[in-house]
Amino acid sequence: MKRINSLIIILLGLSTAAFCQTKEVKEVASAIEVFKKGVISADESLLKSITADELVYGHSSGKVQDRTEFIAEIVSKLPAYLSIDMTDQTIRISANTAVVRHIYSAETMNNGTPGHVKIGNMMIWQKQHGKWKLLARQAYKLPL
Repeated sequence: MKRINSLIIILLGLSTAAFCQTKEVKEVASAIEVFKKGVISADESLLKSITADELVYGHSSGKVQDRTEFIAEIVSKLPAYLSIDMTDQTIRISANTAVVRHIYSAETMNNGTPGHVKIGNMMIWQKQHGKWKLLARQAYKLPL
């Protein structure tokens, strides 16, 4: 009987841990959607609300921006992001940090010229004051 009770307690503890992990993963996924919406709409206040002050934003070209530079470029709408799709996404949580990986595809418009971007992407999100904030992002070119 003690073995069954111990087993039940262990299983309950594991299921609670799995539920918390799922809740955190859902919160990060929601933050990513807010980020995506902010980029497409070029909404400065939305982008400020979802990014950390310490943001380091790395592009696949090697260009690195801080938060101010990243937001200024998006708000200038050059290029304008018409749509963004993130596929094969994984989210891993460790304490107040989340590591997100996905394939990032976007349709853009730059001075009347349509464009398409398809890159790999890794994002680091940190929970700050109860909210997930983008702390770092590094894009990379996909193999041909």
